[in-house]
Amino acid sequence: QVQLVESGGGLVQAGGSLRLSCAASGNMFNIRIMGWYRQAPGKQRELVATIIGGVTNYADSVKGRFTISRGSAENTVYLQMSSLKPEDTAVYYCRAIFVTADYWGQGTQVTVSS
Repeated sequence: QVQLVESGGGLVQAGGSLRLSCAASGNMFNIRIMGWYRQAPGKQRELVATIIGGVTNYADSVKGRFTISRGSAENTVYLQMSSLKPEDTAVYYCRAIFVTADYWGQGTQVTVSS
């Protein structure tokens, strides 16, 4: 069993920055993908960024503004968000995909004011 705990969300003005963290506990053996997703009110959950080994992937809407990275201990993933826009307002979720399992965190709220 793996637990994911996100932190770092909050209220920020447009143009500002936030850094989200996701700490994983439990057996991380056979992990394949870690990523960040978000869900805005009334919208479907969408991919923000993923990291597979050292390879990163981003949604077009965040390219050049967000950076996903893994911690040195491999059980932490970060999302550095810069030049934030009001449309980035959402609950941000961490996800860990294994060979035979898929885990989500509880989410952290990010609110960007105009």
